[in-house]
Amino acid sequence: MATQTAAQKRAQAKAQYDAFLAACPSRQLLDRISNKWVTLILCALGGDGGSMRYSELSRQLAGVSQKMLTQTLRSLERDGLITRTVTPTVPVTVCYELTELGLSLRQMMRGVKSWAEIHMDDVLDNRASYDTGTA
Repeated sequence: MATQTAAQKRAQAKAQYDAFLAACPSRQLLDRISNKWVTLILCALGGDGGSMRYSELSRQLAGVSQKMLTQTLRSLERDGLITRTVTPTVPVTVCYELTELGLSLRQMMRGVKSWAEIHMDDVLDNRASYDTGTA
């Protein structure tokens, strides 16, 4: 039996990722990126200026609590989807920007957001029809 290097073992494990399997680590990533705040943050970042300050994100994401925004930004930074830059000013300026990995995910998230906005009336009609038929 041939011995594998660590890099070969990682490559083999990567090729075997299958989100349909309960133990697959990609499920954790799917859980993370299916969060509404993650989707909205990814859509907000990478726009015109590229980076946004915490306060700008907070204003743009109506309804997000400070705690939820902070937790979500930290998790995205941990996953390598965004970078956090602190500038020593008074008060301290903190900016967030998408990484290359984050930019690659942003396009799909913008598509999901756009689909939801376009088809919301259809979904509402279907919900009303379903609720009327089962009441």
